[in-house]
This record gives sequence, C-alpha cells and structure tokens, in this order.
Amino acid sequence: MRKKLKTIPKFKNEDEERTFWSKADTSKYFDWSKAERVIFPNLKPTTESISLRMPGYLLVRIKELATARDVPYQSLIKMFLSDKVKQELRRT
Repeated sequence: MRKKLKTIPKFKNEDEERTFWSKADTSKYFDWSKAERVIFPNLKPTTESISLRMPGYLLVRIKELATARDVPYQSLIKMFLSDKVKQELRRT
C-alpha cells in the first residue's frame, strides 16, 4: 500500500518556505525511499580570509614553486595545506 503524500504548498517568498520546512515533517511530502544522492561538482566552498605570518625565505620559496607550476602562490599554499591535513587525518 502506497502512502498518499501531501501537496507542497505555494510560498510567497523564501522566508515563508524556510519557516514551513523548519517545522514540517518532510516524509509526509516526499517518498524518501526513492531519493537519489546528488553531487554538485561546480559548487565552490566558501572561503575565509586569514592573516598568516611566515619567514620571508619560506614565502620566496613558495612563490618560486608556484611560478614553476604556473599557479598563484596562495593557491599552492592551500593545496599544500589540504594535502598535509588529509595525510594527518589518515594517520588518526
């Protein structure tokens, strides 16, 4: 026996919709057994600006490496940090 799902109401704006879904039981509106995992490959993670102090010689070396790889030096720093964090997380 299939459960009859409720019809999703029309909303005047996003705030009204947000308020509705924050209180509604979604299982009354969707058959979650038919849900499929979705990947959004073009979404970029939000970034946060930080200030980082490092020795001048280290920054010069990083910029040299970035130039050799033809990438911005800040992007290279993020790649290095990401790789190292993944490596450390695998250890634990």
